[in-house]
Amino acid sequence: MSEENSKPAEDQATAGQGSEAQKPNDKPQPHFGLQRLYLKDVSFEAPQGVKAFAQDWKPEVNQEMTTAVNKLDENNFECELTLTVTVKLADKVAFLVEVKQAGLFGVSGMGEQQTAHAMSTAAPEMLFPYAREVIDSVVTKGSFPALMLPPVNFNAMFAQAMQQQQQKAAAAQQSPESVQ
Repeated sequence: MSEENSKPAEDQATAGQGSEAQKPNDKPQPHFGLQRLYLKDVSFEAPQGVKAFAQDWKPEVNQEMTTAVNKLDENNFECELTLTVTVKLADKVAFLVEVKQAGLFGVSGMGEQQTAHAMSTAAPEMLFPYAREVIDSVVTKGSFPALMLPPVNFNAMFAQAMQQQQQKAAAAQQSPESVQ
């Protein structure tokens, strides 16, 4: 057997690609990954108690969602997704559930804008299914019908927030001129 044939397949695949292989001076490849997933807080309230079960189940569901990003160090960020769901029957709260699902994310080789985009879209996108499952579980343990929240498009929300920011910046630039 020749030496070349005795090399592992991986080495053979990169043999002869010396100019294409990553050099030590090249920029590191972008990396974004979930390192730890955890539940920070969960709260459930059913203020009507047993009276809520005696009513016709025609709920009015209101969902609120926020995200917060905390930079822990150069390569580690915490993203916290807070979901608050309020369900009313005949204008009275049947139950309220709030979940703070969080994750520790490792980020490297990305610029500020790329990191902000990833932490505002990909991070909450990873957290949302877990928060949704916690809400469904808590609601059913409260003896209410299952509540499966619809998916959320975090990319569209981020794009909308960026557009609003640009509009505010443009309005702020025009305001001083119009005052004079």
